[in-house]
Amino acid sequence: MTKFSYRAKNFKGEELSGERDAENTRELMRVLREEGYTLIDAETFQSKKSGPGFDFERILLFLMLFRRVRVAEKMVFSKNLAVMIGAGLSLSRALDALARETRNVYFRRVIEGVSADIKKGSNLRDSFSKYPDVFPPLFIAMIEAGEKSGKLETSLETLASQMHQDYDLITKMRGALIYPAVIVAAMILIGILMLIYVVPTLVSTFEELGVELPRNTLIIISISGFLLNYGFLVLLSLPIFLWFLFLLFKRKRAHMFLSLFFTSAPFIAPLNQKFNTARTARTLSSLLSAGVRLLEALEITSEVLQNHYYKLAILEAKDDIQKGKTISSVLKRHKHLFSPLLVEMVAVGEETGEMATMLEEVASFYESEVASAMRDISNMVEPVLMVIIGVVVGFFAISMIRPLYSVLGNI
Repeated sequence: MTKFSYRAKNFKGEELSGERDAENTRELMRVLREEGYTLIDAETFQSKKSGPGFDFERILLFLMLFRRVRVAEKMVFSKNLAVMIGAGLSLSRALDALARETRNVYFRRVIEGVSADIKKGSNLRDSFSKYPDVFPPLFIAMIEAGEKSGKLETSLETLASQMHQDYDLITKMRGALIYPAVIVAAMILIGILMLIYVVPTLVSTFEELGVELPRNTLIIISISGFLLNYGFLVLLSLPIFLWFLFLLFKRKRAHMFLSLFFTSAPFIAPLNQKFNTARTARTLSSLLSAGVRLLEALEITSEVLQNHYYKLAILEAKDDIQKGKTISSVLKRHKHLFSPLLVEMVAVGEETGEMATMLEEVASFYESEVASAMRDISNMVEPVLMVIIGVVVGFFAISMIRPLYSVLGNI
């Protein structure tokens, strides 16, 4: 055992410091996490005396601050755990095997912590709940429903399927945006290089010839001069500006503005409706099929959705159900958010008691609609970008070459 001097904070910002005995830094982190604290700094008394040098445990602690578990990793974990449980392995043995196979160091530590709790007698739901940054409310609710019903294997398979569909939906949307983003970034980079290296050469030529320059040429020369004089400062301030934008969009008002834009902007709003309808239907279907109560399922679904107005609509449905109303009646009031197909299918599900089945059909339909829309956007983006590139290049060429032609014409 090693004695550590440590500092830790909880989610309220309250700081805890002192001295504790632990086998290593990872053990100290685990113990503090169970108490609701996150380890900020830890130092052994030996390292204090030894002076500066490399401390592997502290380096590991620093790297763990950037921990992240991707959706794909959790999806594979859920599927494999379901298969192992179905094969008759105990939870602890299955978790130990999955921990050994996991490449993500942080995720491995989490699985090992869950396995240790299981061996001490905790249930799976409570063990997962200790790691809310890894296992969201949807995950916890599905596990709890599986344990209560005795169908944990089925719940894990449903969870893996839900995460796969959700991950596939988001990946298709990102994939459709990567190509235009790369093209636009390349255009900006080439434009900056031309403004820095090509334009100054032409400017010196114009000055030698004494050419009278048109306004559009003067604008390009002014931009070039600004980049030459202040480009380094712009480059240094860019990370600060991006960080400021990140903080700005995390504020509630900015988030509401973005949500309003996506729900009302032409061309974007229909795609946004299909995307959020698919996520709403898929999440609710998975939760209800796993045996989660309707009110709890609606609460969790509102947390999964990112758009502020969809969150409010789902929470409104939850409140109205407690007053004796139906979900379909609430969704019908938000025609700009939810399609008539979803409303009708939910109404049929309420009448027949097959809500989960109806929602799954809606989710599958709109997921295919989103995939089709993404293909159409990808096919449409290329010619649009070619036109934009042609316009930009043409404007630059006319602005910088026309003065030279005017001089040649006067000779």
